[in-house]
Amino acid sequence: MRESIVQLKAINKFYGKNHIVKDLTLDVHKEEFLTLLGPSGCGKTTTLRMIGGFEAPDAGEVYLNGIDVSKYPPYKRNVNTVFQNYALFPHMTVSQNVGYGLKMKGIPKDDRESRVNKILKLVQMENFSARKPREMSGGQQQRIAVARAIVNNPSVLLLDEPLGALDLKLRKEMQLELKHLQQSLGITFIYVTHDQEEALTMSDRIAVMYDGSIAQLDTPEEIYYHPKTAFVADFIGETNMLKGKVSNIKGDQAIIDLFGHKFPVDHKQEFTLEGEVNVSIRPETLVVSEDEALLRGTVKEMIFVGSNRKVVLELSGGQELTLTIQEGTSYFPGQEVGVAWRRQPVVLC
Repeated sequence: MRESIVQLKAINKFYGKNHIVKDLTLDVHKEEFLTLLGPSGCGKTTTLRMIGGFEAPDAGEVYLNGIDVSKYPPYKRNVNTVFQNYALFPHMTVSQNVGYGLKMKGIPKDDRESRVNKILKLVQMENFSARKPREMSGGQQQRIAVARAIVNNPSVLLLDEPLGALDLKLRKEMQLELKHLQQSLGITFIYVTHDQEEALTMSDRIAVMYDGSIAQLDTPEEIYYHPKTAFVADFIGETNMLKGKVSNIKGDQAIIDLFGHKFPVDHKQEFTLEGEVNVSIRPETLVVSEDEALLRGTVKEMIFVGSNRKVVLELSGGQELTLTIQEGTSYFPGQEVGVAWRRQPVVLC
């Protein structure tokens, strides 16, 4: 079993009558990149702030390296935070910004400069040491904010949507840089975002949050291909959420009827005979196929998305199904096509 560095035990947080975080329990492993992912208002930033000491839980405990730090202020926790706005001192140079925390701790000047230079080299900003924040791009400022946070060798680095202000291309570049940086430093990263692709790209594990609780905690692959709730399936990536029916239950299997096509699934949920279920099918797992058609629909529209096209089909009852096809293939509105899937759909209550 991996060693836990952060433990949240049944933490709760209220703002007035609003219950923001609800009995949340979570173990974060040492040297792990864990992401708190969810829509606005789900409690992910509040959870991060309670780990950092900027908010105190109304109930429950926060442990860091086995010590209850629930009542400790931020400066007494070996944790640093990178915020979305970076919060760099505008009147200081890059070196002064990065070394500020070391100076406040009374680190001798020579040792301070050595550590600052080492960190700036690590984040590829050693040639910008004399610049002011206003003289740098958003991506460069983001690197400086990270450098300032890690120069103190924290046990845990908290990152609250630090890439939110960057353009798409730079954001994707910085995702990989942050992941490589975390691996090279061996520091535990706890990252907050509402961007599903960002979470899938960077994380060792993802805690998908909904309404103040964790809906699922798992690896990116498990969350994408094996969501445990309809919310997680619908929130992560793109999916077709269709309505099916339980037509039969045989021992440990349930038979699902989806527009006349019947298929078995493990009876691990509270399926009821003739009950309605959610059927999640990823667009990229679908193919147009007349010979193997499992479903049939009428082409409603085609959407150009670069190297691929999306085809939107209308199924019986007005439900829609989206699938991804290669560029160069074309269908016309009103055309009836058959569809097969290459991966078993996920069936959820």
